[in-house]
Amino acid sequence: MEKVILIKYGELTTKKGNRNFFVKTLTKNIETKLKGFPITIEKDNSRMYIHYEDSVETTIINSIHQIFGIHSYHIAYVTKSDLESIKQALISTLQEQNFSTFKIEVKRSNKSFPKTSIELAPIFGSVVLKNKNNIKVDVNNPDTIIHIEIRKEHTYIYYNAYKGLGGYPMGIQGKGLLMLSGGIDSPVAGFLAMKRGIKIEAVYFEAIPHTSLEAREKVITLIKKLEKYTTDIKLHIVPFTKIQEEIYKNVSPNYVITIMRRMMYRIMTSLCQKQKAKVIINGESIGQVASQTLNSMYVINNVTTIPVIRPVACLDKLEIIDLAKKIDTYETSILPYEDCCTVFVPKHPIINPTLEETLKEEAKIPNYQEILDETIANTFVLKTKENAKDSYQDLL
Repeated sequence: MEKVILIKYGELTTKKGNRNFFVKTLTKNIETKLKGFPITIEKDNSRMYIHYEDSVETTIINSIHQIFGIHSYHIAYVTKSDLESIKQALISTLQEQNFSTFKIEVKRSNKSFPKTSIELAPIFGSVVLKNKNNIKVDVNNPDTIIHIEIRKEHTYIYYNAYKGLGGYPMGIQGKGLLMLSGGIDSPVAGFLAMKRGIKIEAVYFEAIPHTSLEAREKVITLIKKLEKYTTDIKLHIVPFTKIQEEIYKNVSPNYVITIMRRMMYRIMTSLCQKQKAKVIINGESIGQVASQTLNSMYVINNVTTIPVIRPVACLDKLEIIDLAKKIDTYETSILPYEDCCTVFVPKHPIINPTLEETLKEEAKIPNYQEILDETIANTFVLKTKENAKDSYQDLL
């Protein structure tokens, strides 16, 4: 008996006018993820069916579980749309299932079928009871729901659902640049942004020799973990050493972090314009550190007109850690390699900076715009760990 993977869209079905675009994007993302596999895809506005060979079932299911835009999916058995064929298929598939209580749900989209959904449910329920021992019907809280969808060409029989990632298909919202520090929060922020349909590219601020090659490789590892949920993620390496040293030499210690973040946002704004990205994404969580108080965010954000998305802004640290563990970035994030956000942290950073005082401190840095322009010009794209090793000595 043929099996297909039946995909349900969930949130996408609420989008009406944009639904076709969303479904086409999801189909393209699935085809890209499963490129090289022997599959064919059928779809309509509420369902998608992936035909495949049994030998690749596990691999395909694992891949589908990493694709945004899928609410749930099922292994569905396909049979002819006549009563006897459905009964025989039901008997056959029961042997692979393990449950004590069940409920039948019939959906009859083929209105020419002789009986109604209400009439068919007890007929199929009787088949189940006769062909599987020690089970009973429970319509309120069953172990298993047996779904039977009767369509014109085929009938689909499937059991409990596998939960998908949900969200929107990757790319429907355009591109955003993720400030990826290597800590716990920013990879989670990237994952959540992708879940809302944003195609991300990552930006890493590097301060060699104050930061290490290991810190860069840590970021590359995090990107590879996030790439499970997309196709590829470009990594933009920003050589931040010169401007960071100038800040440290010229600015009052308690304002170092505030000024540093403002410089980062200026660079991010320029990169967004060059890369045609619509938003800046970061892992800031309100009140977690000095630069993430509301006053600090207001002063730092003042330098850019690009929207800044903070997906974890209202989560506490334990919630963020829990998500990091679920997406397999936590163990990498806690590796002890400092990034440029932590290497120059003062003892008492200001938590309530004022814009007026910040501008005075910033003015102490001679020709900072020239340094920023040079930094932006020297920013480069890196894709592999091997490239990181090759270029490290050149930057020392």
